Amino acid sequence: MMPPILSIMIFLPLICAAMIATVRGEKGDEVLVAKNVKHLAFFGSLFVVAFSLFLYANFDPANPGFQFTEKYSWFKTAGLNYHLGVDGISIYFVLLSAFLTPICILASWNSVKTRVKEYMIAFMVLESFMIGTFSALDGILFYVFFEGVLIPMFLIIGIWGGPRRVYASYKFFLYTLLGSVLMLIALLTLYVQEGTSDIPELMDRHIDIGLQKWLWVAFFASFAVKMPMWPVHTWLPDAHVEAPTAGSVILAGVLLKMGGYGFLRFSLPIMPDASIYFAPFVMWLSVIAIIYTSLVALVQEDMKKLIAYSSVAHMGFVTLGIFTFTQQGIEGAIFQMISHGVISAALFLCVGVVYDRLHTREIGRYGGLVKNMPKYAVVFMIFMLGSVGLPGTSGFVGEFLSLLGAFQADTIIAAFATTGVVLGAAYMLVLYRRVIFGPQGNKDAASMKDLTMMEKAIFLPLVLLVFYMGIYSPVITNVLNAPVQNMIADMNVSKEALPHNEATMEKGDHHG
Repeated sequence: MMPPILSIMIFLPLICAAMIATVRGEKGDEVLVAKNVKHLAFFGSLFVVAFSLFLYANFDPANPGFQFTEKYSWFKTAGLNYHLGVDGISIYFVLLSAFLTPICILASWNSVKTRVKEYMIAFMVLESFMIGTFSALDGILFYVFFEGVLIPMFLIIGIWGGPRRVYASYKFFLYTLLGSVLMLIALLTLYVQEGTSDIPELMDRHIDIGLQKWLWVAFFASFAVKMPMWPVHTWLPDAHVEAPTAGSVILAGVLLKMGGYGFLRFSLPIMPDASIYFAPFVMWLSVIAIIYTSLVALVQEDMKKLIAYSSVAHMGFVTLGIFTFTQQGIEGAIFQMISHGVISAALFLCVGVVYDRLHTREIGRYGGLVKNMPKYAVVFMIFMLGSVGLPGTSGFVGEFLSLLGAFQADTIIAAFATTGVVLGAAYMLVLYRRVIFGPQGNKDAASMKDLTMMEKAIFLPLVLLVFYMGIYSPVITNVLNAPVQNMIADMNVSKEALPHNEATMEKGDHHG
């Protein structure tokens, strides 16, 4: 019998956090305490990586349903269950959450010097909630994890962030919380109407189209902020600029993906008619996000802000792909999320490397780093080209498939979206030229040391992943095939129902 592996992965970081909290030392032993705490957090997160690899090794890609399911009664009287499971869509997000956490801990090893114990506890709790979000199969349980993520992230930005950290953390918290309040109302409405909050059960129900539209808007409010989509993206650049390096890595790498995952888990399968109805609206919003935020990124002087705006543009490709309702589009969107999780995390780590040495993110203060930091220049180039979508890197596959799906759905929208690829190349190449090849006017920048052994160890797995996913993309798309085909089959049933008179559909004459 298979052990409850998902529960182990959720609770292991919490046990680790409890152990870290018990680490004590005499006055003057702060350095030793910090060292012990870091080791505990790092090895705890490595155990989670080991379990995630076991999960992946035992996963059956031919099965489109949920695997490794666990179901225990949570609130008997209300009929709520602690229900977990992963399918071909969610397994990669669980892997991404597990994979990036030890990298974040290593990235913070020397840069975080105050309240190290609390910092590591926050990261362990964050990992637990991230894995919980991607493996929850009960709507209310999903909401608990989805919102729980806000608390440790709020603390990470607010305590260990930059000069305007309090403003940025409150903006992040209030923006995302406001959208999620509407999602909670929608979940409670679903529960009252259908008598269950179980996600697989809700996928099989036929919800009235009038109600679907209202529910869809409520869920959209939460997921659009989390993505973040234009125009509710303004919290992201502030949060990224003020967050510590590891905070930015996990924010870009995993937290932004929760919005896209929400669309795939709730909006499309549970509210298919409403998703089709609102698809043109979402696709035009995506195009605006791609073009507008790319243009904004072009004029940025702060490295982190530029990469933050590029994230909004890349997430535009994700929402565009999802709402094409095509095999290529949805697979491309998921691939883009996984690829962006690796590449944007790596780009923020690249900024962290030079920030730790010069304590500024201003692009104009750097220049000519290729002379004194050649290894850094190579690593930065790989991730920059991955972000641009160079064939052979993971960034190409996701963008190409998303645009392919978009061309099948609407050629005009796809043509506009394609300009984002050109603009993306422009702002990333300008950033690289100025930082790596620009005039070396700053003596401090000219004397910076190249990558340390630890920094090389952090970047190596990320570099390998970017090339592995770019060259051998079927490793991911083969696992996505079955669940995506299943989802599209259900959507097609709804498409056939849509042309009928909506008045008859209001009465329930449609096929979920």
